[in-house]
Amino acid sequence: MRSYPKPAGPAPDTTSPDTTSPESTGMAAGAAAGLPPAPEPADPYQWLEDVAGDRQLAWVRQQNDAALGELEALPAYAPLAERLKTILNSQERIPFVRKHGAWLYNFWRDATHVRGIWRRTTPEQYRLPEPQWETVLDLDRLAADEHENWVWHGVSSLYPAGERFLVSLSRGGGDAVVVREFDMPARRFVADGFHLPEAKSDVAWIDADTVFVATDFGPGSMTTSGYARIVKEWRRGTPLAAARTLFEARPDDLGVGAYRDFTPGHSHQFITRQIGFYSTELFLRDGDRLTRIDKPDDANAYTVRDQLIIELRSPWTVAGRTWPQGALLAQDLHRHLDGARDFALLFEPAPATSLDGVAQTQSCLLLNVLDNVKNRLVELRHENGAWQRRDVAPSGSAFATLDVAPLDAYASDEYFLTVTDFLTPTTVHLAHAGSDARTALKALPAYFDASRCTVQQFHAPSKDGTLVPYFVVAPTHAKLDGSNPTVLYGYGGFEVSLKPYYSAVTGAAWLEQGGIHVLANIRGGGEFGPRWHQAALKEHRQRAFDDFIAVAQDLIKRRITSPRHLGIMGGSNGGLLVGAALTQRPDLFNAVVCQVPLLDMRRYHKLLAGASWMGEYGDPDDPRQWEYIANYSPYHNVFKDKHYPRVLFTTSTRDDRVHPGHARKMVAKMQEQGHAVLYWENTEGGHAGAANNDQQARMWALTYTFLAAQLR
Repeated sequence: MRSYPKPAGPAPDTTSPDTTSPESTGMAAGAAAGLPPAPEPADPYQWLEDVAGDRQLAWVRQQNDAALGELEALPAYAPLAERLKTILNSQERIPFVRKHGAWLYNFWRDATHVRGIWRRTTPEQYRLPEPQWETVLDLDRLAADEHENWVWHGVSSLYPAGERFLVSLSRGGGDAVVVREFDMPARRFVADGFHLPEAKSDVAWIDADTVFVATDFGPGSMTTSGYARIVKEWRRGTPLAAARTLFEARPDDLGVGAYRDFTPGHSHQFITRQIGFYSTELFLRDGDRLTRIDKPDDANAYTVRDQLIIELRSPWTVAGRTWPQGALLAQDLHRHLDGARDFALLFEPAPATSLDGVAQTQSCLLLNVLDNVKNRLVELRHENGAWQRRDVAPSGSAFATLDVAPLDAYASDEYFLTVTDFLTPTTVHLAHAGSDARTALKALPAYFDASRCTVQQFHAPSKDGTLVPYFVVAPTHAKLDGSNPTVLYGYGGFEVSLKPYYSAVTGAAWLEQGGIHVLANIRGGGEFGPRWHQAALKEHRQRAFDDFIAVAQDLIKRRITSPRHLGIMGGSNGGLLVGAALTQRPDLFNAVVCQVPLLDMRRYHKLLAGASWMGEYGDPDDPRQWEYIANYSPYHNVFKDKHYPRVLFTTSTRDDRVHPGHARKMVAKMQEQGHAVLYWENTEGGHAGAANNDQQARMWALTYTFLAAQLR
């Protein structure tokens, strides 16, 4: 149920779970004041919002033919596409795993398994250079047998045995999934088991015969954002219609979900009301009784054994003390329910530090701290009523990004520590809480020659004087004469942090060819915690665009590149970012890659999941909010009499998160105005833009072929 517009740009050569946070909708200020909605002007291209209409798809095919005809004919395209396909299908990639019961499971795609196989091995085998894998489910075979375009969307298992699974499958890669129960000992789907038809569902195990389910129960059961409004308890052997209602959210809430904490001796059930993207209510369930956990609505809360953990997104004054924004607090759950508010302060942010993540092992909490956009780990252990702190020894280079994944948060202190940076192939280590010793288990090969590159971090002064950090990955001997082909990538929204990572695609397609890659840490992201994000919310959104433009200007000022050789790229919310940069400062760039973007900010809240993002952007139906949104909405700020750099727009017909109509309409309008644009719409792939490795290879080959042609 939780989703948001996320970065769709180059990513590490891994598949990691979504880390998502809810987004607020709230009541529009104008509506609350009784003001009429802002009038919506006629849109001559609105017909393109019909995703699967015959006329619309004919338009898409015509655009695709033009873009593919041009880009695939360039000499660089075919060898690059083949190389990227080889990289993405390489058997030397890291098989990232998740523990269920006694086994480690992995989902794997390659040239033979285009849709992928779900497979497993033992922990002992996984330590070997070439583990023996047992295939559990072949998605290519399943799709062929069932005549369905299945795309894998993950599983959840019943703890602790891990013998029953809830498998999520998407048709074509969208967010809506079909959920089916799988019996591991029998290696088959359960014919009369838990099964949900296609919907944006939230489902979680309670016990072997009961699940929480929030899904489309029929008329009135979904929120205005398109997510489930009602959560029920569904018992095995009964029809879904007979499931017992536990909680109903409001129609204008984001949605609702529920889960069970399986910690032995401290097991609890919780229901979460997602009021909006950044506001929730948490209820402890005890039979038919729901007890609301006292916390700020915009704080995240969960239990770790006997402790209630609260992550603050804004300052909280309670019991005569103010706890700072971005802090991490802990208190005994039952004492909290009894009214005590004497929290332990587990983390307090500083100007350059923020909390990047929290992981639980059997006896510890591992805090992943982001310090000037570089990770370090802190270990906390609760003993004799007090928290003990230990700084974990550094891992990797000075620019390393760390990811922590516990093997079994309830019964083990072992965890996987993934270390990555721009130039060092990603490595997975086996680590143990309480020790700095770690064993390297898996590592990527060097997919490109990084020996001729360097990484530097700079800071650019934004329009209001704020210093904005950014990373530059460049050839060691790059001349500072403004001639370097450079791609600036950004996101700047939803408290998402952009950190150093090893990308074989970027390395092979761009760095190895002499290009420069720049990663901007602009406001709206989470690099410096909630304050960095909230600085660019709603009426302050222009700050994110100002920061991005400031980085571009700083690159030019340093003579790293020049407008002739500078391109920008971003996806989803990052597509909005580069769309705004395109329309506000077209003189700074010579190429734009705009992926699965938001662009029509007048109608974004009426398209697919867009209503759930009003906490980020504001409500365009409120005249006062539309006034500031209108100032940057790319679709409303592109004009015939201006000169723009050439743009490549990419999206997916099957994207049911950010509507493909955004990109379609922008292309149609710009073409009508006489501007040079290219458009490619993949027919499947969802919000990621591609459903398999071959499609990813094609997408990135088109992207970097376009950039090379424009910027060299």
